[in-house]
Amino acid sequence: MSKKNFVKIFFSLVFILILILLINSNFLKKSKKLEIEEENINTASNSNIIKGVEYTTKDKDGNEYFVRAAEGEIDFSDPNIIFLTKVYALIKLIDSNEITIISDYGKYNSENYDTIFSKNVVINYLNNKITGEYLDFSLERNSIIISKNVIYYNLQNVLKADVVEVDTKTKDVKIFMHEQEKKVNIKNKN
Repeated sequence: MSKKNFVKIFFSLVFILILILLINSNFLKKSKKLEIEEENINTASNSNIIKGVEYTTKDKDGNEYFVRAAEGEIDFSDPNIIFLTKVYALIKLIDSNEITIISDYGKYNSENYDTIFSKNVVINYLNNKITGEYLDFSLERNSIIISKNVIYYNLQNVLKADVVEVDTKTKDVKIFMHEQEKKVNIKNKN
């Protein structure tokens, strides 16, 4: 059984178990409390919170992707989506060094492993550090796109731009501004 199918089955079973427990406990309450509990059931059935979330996957080329979060909230309107808090990711690419990503929040898709990182995003790769507010990582597209207040640091330079795109397969990097009249700002540290 693939990991993707296992994750789907696991979260479906957890959802069904929670619903059964909530329904059974509701029938035991007195009528006045029943109305209050029904409001809580409606709220609880839309999501579920899990502490200490971890996901690992490997693509067909052998690249590995690991995500860990302090907390995950499953969106039951789409059980493939998990909203994450205090996120750490490790990307191990074949023939390349590891990339780490941290952020305050994330949105993980367990079906295709795409992950959105948001607020206080930091990427570390060798002696390079990129910060920003929004990062879109996709195994399918082989891309990392970081945007909103992007600052790139290395040993010699500090660079400010609107967007940095990295092709994880070819290692090509595109750095640009949204508006053509604005320029990417590069300062030498020396």
